Amino acid sequence: MPSRKFADGEVVRGRWPGSSLYYEVEILSHDSSSQLYTVKYKDGTELELRENDIKPLTSFRQRKSGSTSSSPSRRRGSRSRSRSRSPGRPPKSSRRSASASQQADIKEMRKEVLEVKLTPLVLQPFGNSVNRYNGEPEHRERNDLPRKNAQEKFHLSEESSYISAQYGLRPRREEMKLKELDSKEEKPVTKGPTSLRTFEMAATQKKDLEFGGVPGACLIMLGLPAFLFLLLLMCRQREPSLLNFPPPLPALYGLWETRAFGVYVLWFFVQALFYLLPIGKVVEGTPLTDGRRLKYRLNGFYAFILTSAVVGAALFWGVELYYVYRHFLQLALAAIVFSVVLSVYLYVRALRAPQDELSPASSGNAIYDFFIGHELNPRIGTFDLKYFCELRPGLIGWVVINLAMLLAEMKLQNRATPSLAMILVNSFQLLYVVDALWNEEAVLTTMDIIHDGFGFMLAFGDLVWVPFIYSFQAFYLVHHPNEVSWPVASLIIALKLCGYIIFRCSNIQKNAFRKNPADPKLAHLKTIHTSAGKSLLVSGWWGFVRHPNYLGDLIMALAWSLPCGFNHILPYFYVIYFAVLLVHREARDERQCRRKYGLAWDKYCRRVPYRLLPYVY
Repeated sequence: MPSRKFADGEVVRGRWPGSSLYYEVEILSHDSSSQLYTVKYKDGTELELRENDIKPLTSFRQRKSGSTSSSPSRRRGSRSRSRSRSPGRPPKSSRRSASASQQADIKEMRKEVLEVKLTPLVLQPFGNSVNRYNGEPEHRERNDLPRKNAQEKFHLSEESSYISAQYGLRPRREEMKLKELDSKEEKPVTKGPTSLRTFEMAATQKKDLEFGGVPGACLIMLGLPAFLFLLLLMCRQREPSLLNFPPPLPALYGLWETRAFGVYVLWFFVQALFYLLPIGKVVEGTPLTDGRRLKYRLNGFYAFILTSAVVGAALFWGVELYYVYRHFLQLALAAIVFSVVLSVYLYVRALRAPQDELSPASSGNAIYDFFIGHELNPRIGTFDLKYFCELRPGLIGWVVINLAMLLAEMKLQNRATPSLAMILVNSFQLLYVVDALWNEEAVLTTMDIIHDGFGFMLAFGDLVWVPFIYSFQAFYLVHHPNEVSWPVASLIIALKLCGYIIFRCSNIQKNAFRKNPADPKLAHLKTIHTSAGKSLLVSGWWGFVRHPNYLGDLIMALAWSLPCGFNHILPYFYVIYFAVLLVHREARDERQCRRKYGLAWDKYCRRVPYRLLPYVY
């Protein structure tokens, strides 16, 4: 599987043979044997170029329209390797050489970096295709700007390459001088809080606010805790029904218990202690914007083993886990208070964080950033707060709560052994947690780690929602037992295994391809190359639907709820919520991938039309 840098259909700059001038071209195809790209110039000329004769559009600087070069003149014949003089070269009297701009022209060159005369260029389409930059359509044409506005001041950054103005073709020496000047000029400009780059970034992010923006964030932060308590209170009713909604609300002083808060804080710091143990391998995360790669210690499975040993010893010494069931609401409130305090701390510390350590999802709005997270990877020394909370306190706590509900069912229903339904729920969810901790490294490539900051959304989700909502089926069975026959249990187990196979095999295939796309074991898989330098799988599990791991996850969620029977919709709340969550997450993934991969992602979507459910969605 030979590597290539540019994708078919990508618009780049190609060097005209025999010269040092580059012109806008479209990549038509790539010959893997000769490693040559077939490109098409805007006048219809087709040539074969080597990869080092092709550069992305962002590697060129704009200059004044008076010194721009024209596109290559029409030439008869295609796929030529002529070394002739480049077309459209201006006369010698109009060309600037590097030697003629030594002392007096340095100021002029600096001025060009900050002030550029924009001459809009009509970009003709290549054949029947639309001219694009990195998969995004060009938005400016000649008639878009009047003559009097053809001169603007703007800061040159990567974003400015979207403006379809003519590019000056400078000799290499002069280009190197400009690069040196740019490196000196850009540092003081980008540091200022009111710099144009910061303003443009904030403006762009405000357009892309998710979860309904600031109003949606406020609604979620206020609504989710209240909704959590309503669910738990309804589940405790003998006959839960919408006619009995809302359930009787307990007094506020009855919900708060200092001892319960102390138990939760103790649990959190015990898991933090296990996280700090020097066991397990250390791996690097995905590259950050500044090129750094943070190190993470993978010892979540060891933490689970240690926690199991501690819980087993506690049971042996007579400690009653029934306390968890009796004080479930108080523990839930303690977790909510702890997550809010943690979110406040995270936001306050993020105000002093450098710009390059902030989350790509942050917006500059205090409320929204408090919700989505302002800092991407908040750390205390080497202790990564977001990574720790992602898998440890909530996920392992989920298993402990399930065990407490199993023991509570035996005690309240006077059973010598747990019910088959409770055993199925505990077993299914235990397998899910153990699988997540065993494959801990996979979480480093999720959107939670690489895109979202650490704020209320993830803190509440990891520390409150996961342990107290994901254990909802076990909590429901304590009050509403359901007898499951072995034939029905066999069908539920088969469904669970089907979902698990889809979930795990698709993730294994994805992770193996990310680690080594040239692995001979993956040679049978078909791919689409992208302009980002990566390839997209279009066969195997990822040619079935675009998110087969989400499909497997959803099937497993259904298998968790089926042991609870069909007497009420309450135990199926998790399936409904999870389906909505996965559809929303899938939509977020689609936007990110389309922005990152451009044309290649559109091609992938045509090859794999179904997102989550084959022939349905």
